[in-house]
Amino acid sequence: MAMPRRPINYVPAQSGEILKLGHITCRVMEDGSRTGKTIPVLSLRYNRIGSAEFTVPAGTVGPPAHWHEMHDETFLVTQGTIRFHAPDGQIVDAKVGDYVTVPIRAPHTFSNPFDVEAKFFNTYTPAFYIDYFRILAEVSKNDEQMSKEKNLEVMARFATMPAKPMLEEMAKGRK
Repeated sequence: MAMPRRPINYVPAQSGEILKLGHITCRVMEDGSRTGKTIPVLSLRYNRIGSAEFTVPAGTVGPPAHWHEMHDETFLVTQGTIRFHAPDGQIVDAKVGDYVTVPIRAPHTFSNPFDVEAKFFNTYTPAFYIDYFRILAEVSKNDEQMSKEKNLEVMARFATMPAKPMLEEMAKGRK
């Protein structure tokens, strides 16, 4: 078999597609277009891996608690501390180098209740969820803060369900 000549993808540190999600910055590093394959019979492109870096300002309440029906996520904290919220008031304060895996149907959200900016590297398998961030950025382009209502509306387009018991818990101040 001949050695394939498929190119690798290089994203320099100061590049990538920059999306503003209210006050959170998302830098798309891989949208799946270089990791998939085309299934000619279906005229379908299957994109396997999506990835992005998020910059989360101090004191940020993250997206509404939710779960995904069609993709897995991972989070690698690269700066500061990110608080991950799970059902029944469970929290995990992930620090630099900590890694969180969120499989399909695992209710979760994140926040940065601390006084310093935080960053994480996030992956999506399959990659279609990158389009969620593109749409959210478009509908949020004039917003100073990330909107819970807009977030939920766009999530619904991507097989992402609100975790209502967690939303109720968090609204009551349980952390």
